[in-house]
Amino acid sequence: QVQLVESGGGLVQPGGSLRLSCAASGSIRAMAWYRQAPGKQREFVARMSLTGGISRNYTDSVRGRFTISRDNAKNTLYLQMNSLKPEDTAVYYCYARSLAVDYWGQGTKVNVSS
Repeated sequence: QVQLVESGGGLVQPGGSLRLSCAASGSIRAMAWYRQAPGKQREFVARMSLTGGISRNYTDSVRGRFTISRDNAKNTLYLQMNSLKPEDTAVYYCYARSLAVDYWGQGTKVNVSS
């Protein structure tokens, strides 16, 4: 059983930064961040594999502004978000896959507004 607990969302002005955290438990092969803006479908943001060679992937709209990372000692996934734009406003969800099962966190809201 995998449990995911996100934190770090909030209100930030355009151009600002936030760091999201996802505390995880269980054996996990890959983790990712997704987001869902109001009235839109959930979309992929960033992914990080945790086995073999570590690789990171980003959706085009956040590449160069967002960084996904993990603290193995704390078993926590992070999403550092810089140069935030109003279009980044969404509920951000942590995702993990373990033993062919998908797990989702409860979501943390990010609001980019002046």
